[in-house]
Amino acid sequence: MRDIRVDTTIFGTASLLALALGGAEDALRPEPERPDGPPEGFTGLWRNADGTVRLCLAADWSYEGSVAGRRRSAKGTYRREGSLLELSDESGLRTPVVVAEYGLEMAGHQLYKA
Repeated sequence: MRDIRVDTTIFGTASLLALALGGAEDALRPEPERPDGPPEGFTGLWRNADGTVRLCLAADWSYEGSVAGRRRSAKGTYRREGSLLELSDESGLRTPVVVAEYGLEMAGHQLYKA
């Protein structure tokens, strides 16, 4: 009889994306400490022109974001890193948000303060 072993490793969404995009080492790095005090100028609701993408940045460095047509909203923390904000959701997936003159740009969407 042959001894067949099956690998039953289960990856989360963030791990699979990190592996697929070649950034596995980024998915494993520890979460950086958040700065003391509230973020200046970023708290509040941000949305794109037609309201299909919304991002709410809280003063405690947490966020909640939603995209029309998706069942679940994204929740997590964010931090400022130079000219970027980096969102880190509950699964560990990190999303860069560019700070621009008009507002914010996230995944190709221009977001304006609501």
